[in-house]
Amino acid sequence: MARILIIDDEELVLFTLRSILEDVGHDITTAADGREGLDCFGSGLFDVVITDIIMPVMPGLEAIVQLRRRDPDVKIIAISGRRPIGNLDSLDAAREFGANRALGKPISRTDLVEAVDACLAACA
Repeated sequence: MARILIIDDEELVLFTLRSILEDVGHDITTAADGREGLDCFGSGLFDVVITDIIMPVMPGLEAIVQLRRRDPDVKIIAISGRRPIGNLDSLDAAREFGANRALGKPISRTDLVEAVDACLAACA
């Protein structure tokens, strides 16, 4: 079992990802934006952070940078509907900013579990 923080401004996405990951035995905390996610991150130890890229208050790219400053070893999975950010696809931008993995929405159960497993295996 891993402790996973999911950051996304869409309640349905939070519910869906939480359900999938709890079903495979993980302990899940959720946050509705990057700022709330950073507050949660500061209050607990997380093995993996899953963050949306396009969000109000604090976008996911800024959250990734802040997470890396706080813990350079944290495993980060970025998720996005693949909207462009400047000249880059949002998932490519997330990788450039430090995400370990990047998944396009909609996310399949298999892809999500595999991404989390790969991040956890990198920790071991």
